[in-house]
Amino acid sequence: MTLFREILDHNKNFVETKQYKEFLTTKFPDKRMVVVTCMDTRLVELLPKAMNLSNGDAKIIKNAGAIVSHPFGSLMRSIIVAVYELDADEVFVVGHYDCGMTGLNSESVITKAKNRGISDDVIETLGHAGIDLTRWLTGFKHAQEGIEKSVNIIRNHPLLPKNLPVHGLIIDPETGRLDVICDGYEVESSEK
Repeated sequence: MTLFREILDHNKNFVETKQYKEFLTTKFPDKRMVVVTCMDTRLVELLPKAMNLSNGDAKIIKNAGAIVSHPFGSLMRSIIVAVYELDADEVFVVGHYDCGMTGLNSESVITKAKNRGISDDVIETLGHAGIDLTRWLTGFKHAQEGIEKSVNIIRNHPLLPKNLPVHGLIIDPETGRLDVICDGYEVESSEK
């Protein structure tokens, strides 16, 4: 049985036995918060438990490294929609120790893409189109660096209110311990 078929079979049973009922909630986050975090598999259940989040409490946006790489990219758009359309009042950027984006080597990623069938012509065409894959596929030296950059982009976004608390945290992917990188309340009160 393929993974795809296994998922569909499980889903059919999930719906037929009404297991979905325990997850019913609204589209509005009960704790009025947005969490930007990493896609790391260790955080799927650990992060919500470590932050005392239940289904429906927060908008959770995941990507590699919890990185907001562009102020007008899709991740930033999601934050803006959560704030203005879904009533989120705070943003938490939560990176983690031992992140795969730490020291990410763009040449390694490009080589692996080529090994899986992406041609040199495609790589060259992207370069001619102004896409710097070396820069785009680069991570950070330390998780704290990535968090600080993401917090800075969100905090200074021209379409977000200046009094929006934007917090930066690092979670230990083994214990769930949260270390504060920046407290959005402190920044907000120092700007008044």
